[in-house]
Amino acid sequence: MIPQEKEYYTYEQWLSWDEDVRAELYEGLLIMMAPPSQQHQEVSIELASQLHAFLKGKPCKVFHAPFGVRLSESEDTVFEPDIVVVCDKSKLDGKICQGAPDLIIEILSPSTERMDRVYKYRKYQEAGVREYWIMDPILKVLQAGVLKDGAYIVKIYEPEDIAPVTVLEGCLINLKDVFAEE
Repeated sequence: MIPQEKEYYTYEQWLSWDEDVRAELYEGLLIMMAPPSQQHQEVSIELASQLHAFLKGKPCKVFHAPFGVRLSESEDTVFEPDIVVVCDKSKLDGKICQGAPDLIIEILSPSTERMDRVYKYRKYQEAGVREYWIMDPILKVLQAGVLKDGAYIVKIYEPEDIAPVTVLEGCLINLKDVFAEE
């Protein structure tokens, strides 16, 4: 099924759509997603590769878009973050993550910046996502938020930095490789 234009969708309707439909739900509102740019894909692949290499043989799992995250059963919101790390396997139902993942990474695009910086930021913080990274591939900046007492404490990293993943002890991301231009 392909969603038709209407005012409100439920989580159950979202589940029934064809796998090739790239769309998120924000409080029942349909948000169609454009294909990512080459630069977006390069950043995503490098981040996922570094995380995957670190997590090999460990209980946490890394997933990349499209992979659904439903933060709460009480509302019709399903996001498809660029990268997700889940350490509690009980949150994985074979299709999506049900509940707050440990780490979410969003890679900014001009069309998604407001959603990622404002709406998702708020939802992830309220849901208890322990760490939220916003990668800006154009400015080559990482905004890393770590949840403390219900709010994100944010630190900014630049391309020459090595960024620690706070929720994955010992995991360091080399941003020079993430932002490399080949």
